[in-house]
Amino acid sequence: MPTALITGVTGQDGSYLAEYLLRLGYRVVGVTRRTSTYTASRIEHLRDDIEMASADLLDQTSLLALVERFKPDEVYNLAAQSFVPTSWDQPVLTGEFTALGVTRLLEAIRHAWPQARFYQASSSEMFGNVQQIPQNEDTPFYPRSPYGVSKLYGHWITVNYRESYGLHASSGILFNHESERRGLEFVTRKISYRVASIKHGITSELRLGNLDARRDWGYAKDYVKAMHLMLQQEVPGDYVVAMGETHSVREFCELAFSHVGLTWQDHVVIDPRFYRPAEVDLLVGDARRAATELGWSPSIGFADLVKLMVDADCELVQDELARGIRRTT
Repeated sequence: MPTALITGVTGQDGSYLAEYLLRLGYRVVGVTRRTSTYTASRIEHLRDDIEMASADLLDQTSLLALVERFKPDEVYNLAAQSFVPTSWDQPVLTGEFTALGVTRLLEAIRHAWPQARFYQASSSEMFGNVQQIPQNEDTPFYPRSPYGVSKLYGHWITVNYRESYGLHASSGILFNHESERRGLEFVTRKISYRVASIKHGITSELRLGNLDARRDWGYAKDYVKAMHLMLQQEVPGDYVVAMGETHSVREFCELAFSHVGLTWQDHVVIDPRFYRPAEVDLLVGDARRAATELGWSPSIGFADLVKLMVDADCELVQDELARGIRRTT
């Protein structure tokens, strides 16, 4: 039974990856930071199936002890300060977690268990002000946020440890991937949840920023399979994981509202507060290497993803109303 460590196991990707690896017969160890609030709702249903361990990307000693204790076959680093707007408010903390945290974990692996295979969650935000369309593994990077800059450091330090120390270390350059488990602060889930709230009469408006921003959106449940496939390769490498098509925030709104019989223009309000200081206007990925070398392919497209998220949030809002819960989000 192979052992997999997952940092960020309580997040969207971490929860789906844990489920997937358990189905494949892995011993899964979820790594969490110690906090005063409960943050593991996404993996509550896995409580009896995974082991939990405490460590912190800010603390080298805890990471070294973690790797020494479990001697994992695979390590998936999904932990980060992952919300782009917050990275402008907390740029130093974002760098500590999302950039230097990768180095600390790689150092722990190098010293304690160098035979472990390592996955780094890189991001399409590293492309930022895109230098070519579509973006592939050879496209020059031009990040436009502290988050994107931090992810770029994490990406290149992974390459550096692979080339300098011979670690089996791969990076997945994942484009936007969403699901019903996405955090409510992210624009896609913000839309789907607010559409459900409007449909149920809880509120009447949805406040958004740049409706013209375009992203390559896929389903998170599909994307975690690509992570696993990367660590099964004999030779490590970097792979873009994307759908290969781009859609605007406006298109997401149109589909989400029309799915429940509403017109988006009646409810969407443009709010300057939600514009980024430096916008990323267009992202679209070329995942041919992942398709050819990994055999990866997605299972659902953009329209079905939007409908899936709206349906899930309609059920959630209905359940919350039955229990007397009314969110202000």
